Order: sequence, then C-alpha cells, then structure tokens
Amino acid sequence: MRREPREYRTLDKDLSRVTNTERAVLHSARPLLRLGLALIFIAAASYVGTGLFTGQPAIGILAASLAVAAYLALSIGGNDVANALGPAVGAGAIGMTAGLVLVAAMEVMGAVIAGRAVTATLTEGLVGNTLGEGEATARMMLAALLAAGSWISLATWLGAPVSTTHSVVGAIAGAGMATFGLEAVNWPAMGMIAFGWIVSPLVSGLAAAGLMALLRVLVLDREDRVAAARTWMPVVVGLASAMLAGVAELAWHGTGLAANAVLALACGALGWAYTRRRIDRQSRGEAGGRLAMKQLLAVPLIAAALVMGFAHGANDTSNVAAPLTIILDSLSAGGDDALRGRLVLLLGGLGIALGILLFGRRLVHMVGSRITRLNASRALCVSLATAATVLGASLLGLPLSTTHVAVGGVFGVGFYREWRDRRLAASQPPLPAEERRRRHLVRRSYMRMILGAWLITVPAAAVLAAALVWIGGF
Repeated sequence: MRREPREYRTLDKDLSRVTNTERAVLHSARPLLRLGLALIFIAAASYVGTGLFTGQPAIGILAASLAVAAYLALSIGGNDVANALGPAVGAGAIGMTAGLVLVAAMEVMGAVIAGRAVTATLTEGLVGNTLGEGEATARMMLAALLAAGSWISLATWLGAPVSTTHSVVGAIAGAGMATFGLEAVNWPAMGMIAFGWIVSPLVSGLAAAGLMALLRVLVLDREDRVAAARTWMPVVVGLASAMLAGVAELAWHGTGLAANAVLALACGALGWAYTRRRIDRQSRGEAGGRLAMKQLLAVPLIAAALVMGFAHGANDTSNVAAPLTIILDSLSAGGDDALRGRLVLLLGGLGIALGILLFGRRLVHMVGSRITRLNASRALCVSLATAATVLGASLLGLPLSTTHVAVGGVFGVGFYREWRDRRLAASQPPLPAEERRRRHLVRRSYMRMILGAWLITVPAAAVLAAALVWIGGF
C-alpha cells in the first residue's frame, strides 16, 4: 500500500486541529449568539410598540415597559418549556430541536387564539378594580415586570422550574402594596388564584396516575401490546386533537355548540386515522413483542406535547399580557382596544416562543428525566393530564401555574409506580430499610428542591418588586 508523503500527513493533522478549533469556537460562541438574538428581540419589541402607541406623553415609560415585557416573555419561555416538552424528550419520543420548534409554534397559537380569558382575570380581577390611571400605576407595573423577569431568569440559571405565574402575581402584589398600600391588591381574587395553585397539581397528579393505571390495563399488561396499542392509541390522539380543535374554536370565535362539535369531531377523526396508519406501518413485518412501546406511543406523545404547548400559551401568556395591558390602560394609550389586546398577546406569544428556542434546553432535562424516570407510557400520561388541566383552567379564565400542574403530573406517575411496586412486593419477604430507600422512584431531593422553590417564589418576587419601587424610584 502506497504511503502518503510526510508533508501531506502533517497537513492533514494541521487541518484537523484547525477544524477542532473552529468547532470549539462555535460552541463557545453559542451563548453569546443566543443572548444577542434575545437583545435584538427586546429592542425590536420596544421600537415597534412605541411606534404603534404614539401620541401620549409617557413614551419613555412605555418603551421601557415593552422592553421589560419582552424580557419577561423570553424568561418564561426558557423556564416553562419543560412543562410541555420535558416528558416527550425524557421518553425519547422526539428530538430536542424539533420539539422546541413545534412547541414554540403552538405557544404563539395558544397565546393569540385563547389567551384573552386568563389575561382578563389577572387584569381586571387581581388589580383592575383598585388601581387608577396615570404614571404611578405604570411605574408600579414596570417594577413588577422587571422583578418577575429577574426572578425567573435566576431560577432558570439555577435549574429550578419555578412558577412564572407565582412570580408575576407575587411581583404585582409586592409592587402594588409598595406603591398604593394594602388596598392595591384584590385579596379575594388573590385567594381564588392561590386556591387554584393548591388544587391544580393534585388534580394533575391524580389524573396522571389514573391514566397510567388505565394504560396498563388497556395496553401495557396485554399479551399482544401491538394489537392493544393499535386499538387504543389512535383513540388517544383523536381525543387530544378534538380537544385542541374544540378549545381553539371556542376561544377564537365563540361559535355555537354544533359548529364546535363538528370541528372537534373532524380533527379527532383525522388524528385517529393518521395514528392508526402510522402504527400499522410500524408494525408491518414486525413480531408483536419486538416493536418497542416508544415507537407505538411516539405520535400520541408528540400530540400531547403540542396540546400542552397550546395550553401553556393560552394560560401563561397572561403573565406578560396582563401587566402590559394595565400599563397601556393607565397611560391611556390610543388605538382600538381589541387590536391592542391582540398585539399584546402576540408580543407575549412570540417572546415565549423565542425564549423556548434560545434558552429552553436546560430545564427540559430537569422535568424530563431527573424527578422520576420517564418512559414513553409514563410521559404520555403526564402530558395528557397536564394539558387537560391547563386547558380547562384557561377556558374558565383561571391563571394556573403550568409548572405546578406539569410537575404534579410527574409526581403522580412516580408515586403511582411506587404504590404498584409495593403491592407487587407485598407477597415477598420484606426488604431492609436501606433497600426500600433505594427503591424510591420519585427522587426526594429534587422534590424538596422544587417544593422549596415554589414556597419562596411569591414572597421573593414580591419583596424584589417592592425593593425596586422603594429604591429604584419607580
């Protein structure tokens, strides 16, 4: 075999070193590129927004509010994408990049189509009846936006999936009390929202555990899993498609029951037919025991993640839209109210979507794999329970914490698995205490960290917002 001249081999090594160096430089430059794109979006939102709402004196406050609102939306997207995408990525049903793009698109749709009800609750129910017009209210809301965004960014950097809803509501309450006193907050409305925070993770956890038990009976414990999945998984996707279409139509047009039912049934039938065909194609030529459940449940998992993305956009966009709407109202910004509301929701949805794409990878791993081990079937139950809970609350105008709901579903599945293992082990000799601790399927350390983050979020955001009011001169 002819050997290459020594100078050619040396050149190849040098080129290889140059290529590795270029890759290292590109890898290290990615955080700066993401930060640069985020800054461009913030500047563009402020510039375009002030151009749309000209003709009023406090243009500086408006520009700053739009910039901080865009920053908050980016922070929410980076933190909360784990709620929608964590289970599917943790189960390996979809790749990270493709999942981020699809969920980001659904976030924008959910914000624009179904974000009005929850925004109205936060705008009119929490503070709308107690605050007046003028620059004082606008400055107070600007402090609340900045405090909430700062707290969420800190939590994202620390890898803690805190509630963005808690952050925003706590910041509004803290800034309001620092500016106008205790009467600035509608405490009965605050109590109703807090009650929803307590109940929603329990509902989601119970729903996820119930779905897990049902899935075991219908599919996982069957002798022929492929045949069982061929029967029931198209039903799951069909129901998810029908739910999404029905909610979107009801929120967007508010049409009658008949038209809404026809659209939901049509989308459900399409989802059923597509999933049935996909499973038939996957199982053709495969023995029933050889086809992995991850393949059979991939389409239902992706459908559930998309529905969850829509639900999150419908519910959590209000965390940006409500404070910004109050600022615009207090400054008497001109223009059509309906169009202004749509533009505010669009800004929030686009900011959340961009935050998902730029900063969402880290917490996806936290929710998707570190709390409890998620395979395809468990992740499906978590996603469906979370999506149903959040969509129902969005229709009622109740601002839930989607982080609460999603992590509650993950806990529900994990504790159900522990309960089932204990039942199966009841007939066996008891295990030593150390071995029982090892068999815990929900990681207690992460559970304590997340619960601690939830408990301190509202007071921390409130104190930070109050400090900005007192010290920063807002």
